[in-house]
Amino acid sequence: MDYGIWTSKALLGLGALTMLVGVTMNDAHAQSVSHHGASPYVMLHDERSSPWLLQLQPNYARQQHHARQQRYQRSLSGRIVTQPTLQTRPGQRQAIQQASVEPSHQLNPIFLPQVVSYDTHHPVGTIIVDPHNRFLYLVEDNGQARRYGVGVGRAGFGWSGTATVQRRAEWPRWTPPASMIERQPELEEWRHGMPGGIDNPLGARALYLYEGGRDTLYRIHGTNQPWTIGQAMSSGCIRMRNEDVTDLYERVRIGARVVVL
Repeated sequence: MDYGIWTSKALLGLGALTMLVGVTMNDAHAQSVSHHGASPYVMLHDERSSPWLLQLQPNYARQQHHARQQRYQRSLSGRIVTQPTLQTRPGQRQAIQQASVEPSHQLNPIFLPQVVSYDTHHPVGTIIVDPHNRFLYLVEDNGQARRYGVGVGRAGFGWSGTATVQRRAEWPRWTPPASMIERQPELEEWRHGMPGGIDNPLGARALYLYEGGRDTLYRIHGTNQPWTIGQAMSSGCIRMRNEDVTDLYERVRIGARVVVL
């Protein structure tokens, strides 16, 4: 009899507990629905901008591919497009190209090297510079010439006449003339010369021009600013892309005549 009473009480207690749990769960569900109804946005941790979370965004892969393509296209600006044959020693080509990449600017294709018909009385091997049209010609056989785009002297710094190549240098040292230092005092630190390299204004190669046995102080040289090809920006020197001056350097020997129109 006592056992039956105890069992009945236990069953009643269990039923009450079940009802309580059911009410609690329904109340929690109601609160959850109410909460989400009022706040539809999910707040993330401060690291929500980390790369692995960004990858969950729609079209992430396509956006990244497009960004890589844009960076690649920008890196090509100012670089060689039609590459001439360079007779360089192992390991030099990469440095020559690296010196021609900074910064990104588009070069007019007309200034890329090409072989053209050229009628002249000057003998084969002569270098002819046309400052007005921004071209340098190396006279070849059969009425042809190899034409390169160049940068020339800005107003007040241009010159014309004849000279000869009396010196050739790879990755030349640059020493600014005293007159240039006077105009640009910031060059004082290079009064005794800047070592050759990709930051050197003379670029990868230089041909030194002499007249009557005296240095004219004019050069045909490379540049660390390839986007200036086709413009009048120098202090009188003839500047070329590093790829182009290297190509010319391999074709020209000491004693070659230079004519600046």
